[in-house]
Amino acid sequence: MTARTTVQAFFDDKTWTVSYVIVDTATRSAAIVDPVLDFDFKSGRTHTLQADKLIAHVREHGLTVQWILETHAHADHLSSARYLQQHLGGRIAIGERITQVQQTFKKLFNLERGFLPDGTQFDHLFQDDEVFHIGGVEARALLVPGHTPADMAYLVDGAVFVGDTLFMPDVGSARADFPGGDAHALYASMRRILALPPETRMFVCHDYPPAGRAPAWETTVAAQRAHNIHARDNIGEAEFVQMRQARDATLDVPTLILPSIQVNIRAGQLPPPEYDGVSYLKIPLNVIGRTQA
Repeated sequence: MTARTTVQAFFDDKTWTVSYVIVDTATRSAAIVDPVLDFDFKSGRTHTLQADKLIAHVREHGLTVQWILETHAHADHLSSARYLQQHLGGRIAIGERITQVQQTFKKLFNLERGFLPDGTQFDHLFQDDEVFHIGGVEARALLVPGHTPADMAYLVDGAVFVGDTLFMPDVGSARADFPGGDAHALYASMRRILALPPETRMFVCHDYPPAGRAPAWETTVAAQRAHNIHARDNIGEAEFVQMRQARDATLDVPTLILPSIQVNIRAGQLPPPEYDGVSYLKIPLNVIGRTQA
């Protein structure tokens, strides 16, 4: 990035997720992107190892967190946004279409009446093309639906944080078969991002590296347009949609989708405790996934 901003990546090798701390070097103001809450599915226990690394980094460098930015309601990891806010402050933000995702999953999980699918669990809901600031640095929120209806990318000082819309060039693109996902919309969103200047640095939210390559998370618009196996310039919409839909039909349901969605649509807050003081996550039976032959 330019001399005005720096970015530090934190890779979680359990969920293949990359979180970021973006810093305005002039004011020491910061934004955190897509933070992870550790979750052991076998025991049902949450841990804060990944989040505590972010907290330590922020405190070590004397940063003031202004924003905790979610690119979307993730299906592959739980968000630690609320935990980070309790320790570091900042406003938790996501795209305004999160309400569509909340409506879908409130029905699927038969959530408590007190859960309102209106986005108020978050401190700010970004509109498409909305300008905001990290310290004195201008940033812009870009609506990039397709993976989910609510995905956002964040353009900051010559770099774009794309969430799950695009992966590294040798991995391709995100799936589009979640509720509200759409391969046509995903193609349009990818092209919107790839219309940015070629030198724009791109930071992805996940990496699933092919054998023999170490995890990576930074590329450029130019590299994606030249080499992305799903989205390079000579791949048209019809070809992409056919590939994406065929590939999605073969993919398993993400391991953590059921716990993660219930937390992430609440801005990283666990479900409210029941009468015994314990929070519970629901498992809807015979609702999602493919019927086995």
